[in-house]
Amino acid sequence: MSPDLKLATVYVMPLGGRDTEVVIAALERNKKFLRGEVARRVNLKFAPDLRFRVDERFDEAERIEKLLRTPAVQKDLEQDPDSDREEER
Repeated sequence: MSPDLKLATVYVMPLGGRDTEVVIAALERNKKFLRGEVARRVNLKFAPDLRFRVDERFDEAERIEKLLRTPAVQKDLEQDPDSDREEER
């Protein structure tokens, strides 16, 4: 939501992550109806204008998971944390 509550960004990810453009286009075509539903169900002075965007957080989470599974990171995770402290003394 924008600070003045007049604009709401709706992040969308279709099941399976496919056909995002088709889903966003369908939501845009039905924006007026959806805005009316929000106005009816949410107690605000104004119904916010809706803006639809693809939710890319799933892609980012997958990228981080792949990074954490790399051999270099696994090697660091397997290292005994107490051995570093003994070397510093």
